[in-house]
Amino acid sequence: MKYSQILLIGFLALAGTVQGAPAESREQGKQPRTLTITGAGEVKSPPDMAIIQLGVVRQAKTARDAVQANNEAMAQVISTVLSAGVAEKDAQTSGFSVQPRYTYYPNNKSQPQRPPEITGYSVSNNLAVIIRDLNIVGGVLDAVVTAGSNQINNISFSIQNPKPLRDEARRKAVSDAIGKAKLYAQAAGVTLGPILTISEQGSYSAPQPVFRQTMAAEAAYKSSPVPIAQGEQSLKMSVHIVWEIK
Repeated sequence: MKYSQILLIGFLALAGTVQGAPAESREQGKQPRTLTITGAGEVKSPPDMAIIQLGVVRQAKTARDAVQANNEAMAQVISTVLSAGVAEKDAQTSGFSVQPRYTYYPNNKSQPQRPPEITGYSVSNNLAVIIRDLNIVGGVLDAVVTAGSNQINNISFSIQNPKPLRDEARRKAVSDAIGKAKLYAQAAGVTLGPILTISEQGSYSAPQPVFRQTMAAEAAYKSSPVPIAQGEQSLKMSVHIVWEIK
C-alpha cells in the first residue's frame, strides 16, 4: 500500500472520531433552562435615634484668644448636652480648625497693591451628638444654642437595631420573587425546578416627611423646644433568585 493511501485512511479515521466528540460533550455539558426573578421587600418604621452635628465658632484678634473663647463655649455646650441625658460615649468631637481672617484692600492705581492682611482668627469646634431618646431632641437643640453653640450643621434620624427590620424586608423580597416566578412559569407553560442561586441587595433610605413635634421636657428648659419632624425610615431589600425550569 502506498504511503499516501495510508495517510488518507488515518485522516478519515481521525475525522470520524472528532465529529463524534461534540455530540457527546454537548450531552454531558448541557446547560439547564433557567428563570431569573427579582423580588423586592420594604419595611417602614419610625426612627428611634437622632444624630446632631453642631458646632461653636468664635473669633478674636489673636489665635490664642479665639481658641480660649471657643474652648469655654464648647465646654459649656458639652456640659449642657450631658446634663440633658446624653451619654458621654454619644458625644464626640468631629472637627476642629483655626483659620486666619483676612482684610482685602481694593486696587488703587496711584499706589502699589497692598497684600491681604491678617486681622484676626476664627476657631471652629464641631461636635457629633447621638440622642437615643427622641423626646428630648427639641429640648437639646434649644439648650445647646442657649449654652453657646452658633452652628447646627445637620440633624438626621436612624434606627438603633435595624436587623429585625431588614430580615422582615428579606422575607418579603423572597415571597415577592416566588410569587412572580410561579406566575411566569404558569404563563409560559413550564414547571419550576430547584433554586440554583440566590443573591441580594439592600438599601436604607432617608426619612420620609411625616411631621411629629417632640414634646421635650419644658421644665428642663425655659424656652419652648424646637419642633422636630422625625419622619419614617424605609428599609428596602431586593433578592435575585434563579430557578431551573422544566
